[in-house]
Amino acid sequence: MKILLYAGSLDTVSRSGVGEAVRHQREALERLGIDYTMNEQEDYDLVHLNTIFPDSLRMAKRAKRKGKKVVYHAHSTMEDFRNSFRGSNLAAPLFKRWIMRCYRSADLLITPTEYAKGLIQNYGVTNPIVSLSNGVDSAFFAPDPEAGRRFRLKHGLGEEAKVVLSVGHYIERKGVLDFVELARRMPDHQFYWFGYTPLYMVPPKIREAVETKLPNLHFPGYVNREELRDAYCGSNLFLFATHEETEGIVLLEALAAEIPVLVRDLPIYAEWLEDGGTVYKARDLDAFERGIRGIAGHTLPDLTANGRKLALGLDLDAVGRRLVELYEIALHSGPVKPQAKILHPEL
Repeated sequence: MKILLYAGSLDTVSRSGVGEAVRHQREALERLGIDYTMNEQEDYDLVHLNTIFPDSLRMAKRAKRKGKKVVYHAHSTMEDFRNSFRGSNLAAPLFKRWIMRCYRSADLLITPTEYAKGLIQNYGVTNPIVSLSNGVDSAFFAPDPEAGRRFRLKHGLGEEAKVVLSVGHYIERKGVLDFVELARRMPDHQFYWFGYTPLYMVPPKIREAVETKLPNLHFPGYVNREELRDAYCGSNLFLFATHEETEGIVLLEALAAEIPVLVRDLPIYAEWLEDGGTVYKARDLDAFERGIRGIAGHTLPDLTANGRKLALGLDLDAVGRRLVELYEIALHSGPVKPQAKILHPEL
């Protein structure tokens, strides 16, 4: 079995969750010794697609003509396309029709969660679909006091500073507006948002938010994974105020790094993230502020060991083994068998 991890247009999403998911797939296959290529000119048995650009659909059709199997990773939904870039809400219905066309080209669809699987099934896509976490490199994203000290030293933060961290594109869906408002409300906490989106791509209110001048609000931009790991280890909590996700790789990284996590209370997290068990949840700005103060001030119980335990169950080794099973199923067109609950508690 030889897998083609299709690399077309990958540079466009290299700094996104999709780009990180592909890196995870490569790492998982290498750990397991599975033969793969990213060169479409080489021979292969199955192509694994991760993007929904036109070249990916052409690749799927080309593979089918050659008698090859197609696995499509359904990272994108209409719901998480909304409230992202300029014009995204108007274009959302067209985006939905396009991704349905892409996903219907697959012999097997993989979604990161059961929640995302349900969304795509509700679109009317009838191809076989199975959920599989994007996974996390829990050995790399692990608690490391020295990494935390590097982060604080680089940014001139003393040990007493209370640091709130978030990661993502500068888009409304990711919660950037709430992040800025919380920084305004809480001048005694330092707010750091890592990630980057060209400001010409976002609506004026997002550009204005990112350009807000507050002494405790910082947008350092995109950083490599080493610096991001240091930021997790050096912050008091990870704030994930996103309004819609198909999973959230940065959330898994924060859990693996044993940093306290405060998330928006969303349906996707209802089953596998327990409020007060592995994370804390909030629904509005007042609740987010209370959660931040309680976590950073150590008046709420420490849940980080539970979060790390959950992340270990989503490690790339477990995800990789299941991914190879799914490749075998697609190659032999057999039924998708149920999997033990190692990837998300709701599976």
